[in-house]
Amino acid sequence: MKKFNNMKRLLSVLLAAGMLTSLAACTGTAKTTEATTKADTAAATTTAAPEATEADETAAQEDITLTMWSIATESDSFNAAYTQAIADYETAHPGITIVHETFENESYKTKIKSAVAANELPDIFYTWGGGFSKSFVESGKVFAIDEYYTDEYKAQLSAAALGNATYDGKLYGVTYTTPISLLFYNKTMFEELGLTAPTTFDELKAVCQTFLDNDITPFGISVKDTWVTAMCHDALTLKSAGPDQVKNVLTKTEGSYNSADFLNADTKFMELVDMGAFIDGATGLSNDEASALFYDGTVPMYITGSWMGGSIMSDAADPTDFDCAPIPVLNDATAKITDFMGGAADTLMVAESSPNKEAAAQAIFEISKSISMYAYLAGSGIPAWKVDYDDSAVNAITAKEAELAGNATSFTLWFDTLMEADDAGEYLALLQELYVGNISPDEFTASMAEQLEG
Repeated sequence: MKKFNNMKRLLSVLLAAGMLTSLAACTGTAKTTEATTKADTAAATTTAAPEATEADETAAQEDITLTMWSIATESDSFNAAYTQAIADYETAHPGITIVHETFENESYKTKIKSAVAANELPDIFYTWGGGFSKSFVESGKVFAIDEYYTDEYKAQLSAAALGNATYDGKLYGVTYTTPISLLFYNKTMFEELGLTAPTTFDELKAVCQTFLDNDITPFGISVKDTWVTAMCHDALTLKSAGPDQVKNVLTKTEGSYNSADFLNADTKFMELVDMGAFIDGATGLSNDEASALFYDGTVPMYITGSWMGGSIMSDAADPTDFDCAPIPVLNDATAKITDFMGGAADTLMVAESSPNKEAAAQAIFEISKSISMYAYLAGSGIPAWKVDYDDSAVNAITAKEAELAGNATSFTLWFDTLMEADDAGEYLALLQELYVGNISPDEFTASMAEQLEG
């Protein structure tokens, strides 16, 4: 085992790694990330760089370069966690270099599918578990990593947390966070109008109407980045149809999308659109642009994943203005306030074609563990790995997110992750058509049923 007690040496190596990273920026949409400070500062007082295992030391006898793809761009709240985790791993494993290339979320979904089809995957790649990666595994393009999931890791990351990366009883990926969808809101703006976080749809509409009456658009949203629209629509649908029905229908196990509960959600979603609850020009706004309007107080609400907790800390002028709450319930006969969209879907996998797949398989466990820690300390994510470090400095919003996740009665993967890839693509296309009014809620529901039953 190697231990790193010489902090000056560690810092000098990390600084050197950061300089090399910044010099190695890639062209096009890919970017090599550079070190940032939030997770670094928080973790420096709580933990040392991870120790190498005997298997790791054996793999590091020769110089190895591993290419990793992810969506942790410089504007992403997980960027610092990835950067620090990679730096730690390289320091603990001399001879291994990890080249980290990042891509914007929506374009990455196309890129990763194309890479699978062309057998041009990098050594390590970020993906979403569940239905999204099912075809990747079935095509034989992903390396099974069961033998690298040692007892040491099993004590820190449960098999249940890896359920979305397990196919036909074999493990193909490692997760690091348990994100959930939440209603983020500007509590200062709420308090000025005597409002509280809504728990039912009727309360949500009343809150929206109060803001509209005061010439304030209630919600920020991006329709250009369709996944943001889906985050809102998915969450409302879960709170209408309930977790069991959503899972059964979207995985083609039982039932039909053409049901009263799904139609109720689609209808309620369009009620918000039609009353002007969402920001004008959303079809042309990216997620970064739309969320910036939330951070600066232009709009008081935003529905997205728990990673926004970290972005509030870094991007809002006064983070204490903000809070989060569960998505309101549309139908209390089928859903609870404690049912959440989300779960451990963010996954690192290894390409079967990698010439260094054994080294890559060893690396993704340690890197995922570190990302879990650094992201939590920075307020960007709810940890999937065991918290065995001082987390007393975690910001109030992230601590609340972790508490909500800890008390959840169910987790349901987001639609475009739970469904198979073709169904997910059609869902996102139909959702854009619904939002702009080209199809009605009835037509949307019927079209989704046809897609899933076809």
